[in-house]
Amino acid sequence: MFKTLTLLKRKPGLSMDAFISHYEGVHARIGEKYLAGRAVHYARRFLHSPGDGEPADKPYDVAMEIWFADRAAFDRTLEALADPEVAAEIAADEERLFDRPHNRMFVLEEHESDLPAILAARAS
Repeated sequence: MFKTLTLLKRKPGLSMDAFISHYEGVHARIGEKYLAGRAVHYARRFLHSPGDGEPADKPYDVAMEIWFADRAAFDRTLEALADPEVAAEIAADEERLFDRPHNRMFVLEEHESDLPAILAARAS
């Protein structure tokens, strides 16, 4: 599995509620249109402060995960998204929603702990 994580910042002046509403009602639908049949997983994880309210200087507002069967599927998807009409549609909505210069994409390398096994080892 080839996984990407993109950290996205909402446009200044856009409330978190309005951001989530537009993302889920409009932008995610655009993503689904182009990712269906190419990606195997597409999730948005909206970031909230654990306390009351949202800090004004929060660096990102959502973590978007997209998983692909392999690197080749990711590369084919990037190629499809580079089509001028597709890229224009995505960019137009991104301009409404994101503070685009702050957005960052990463490839994930996963390492997981087996917490049940660790707990069982402690008990024995």
